[in-house]
Amino acid sequence: MKLIIAMIQPHKLPDVKKALFDAEVHKMTITNVLGCGQQKGFSETYRGVVHEVNLLKKVRLEIAVNEDFVQPTIDAIIKGARTGKIGDGKIFVLDLPQCIRIRTGEKGNEAIG
Repeated sequence: MKLIIAMIQPHKLPDVKKALFDAEVHKMTITNVLGCGQQKGFSETYRGVVHEVNLLKKVRLEIAVNEDFVQPTIDAIIKGARTGKIGDGKIFVLDLPQCIRIRTGEKGNEAIG
């Protein structure tokens, strides 16, 4: 079992969701987050005052998958999120030692579904 965490641009979320659904991945958690990376933010002027904006809006996807869905999930995220420009995001793949479905008490691969 793996936990896949992806940071993507907010406007790419519909494309990523469609690609994930096409890859038969339907279960995910999505969170709005702030962060900075290689983009390093930007400056904007409001009423003559310069503001440094170095935390940019991102979307964090968390998807727990069984081993046979790891690569299709990664491929779907890349397909939906890639623009070819700085700021497309990152994908992290972590080992998931245990998963328990609260409703039924199922554990492991059966709990992920």
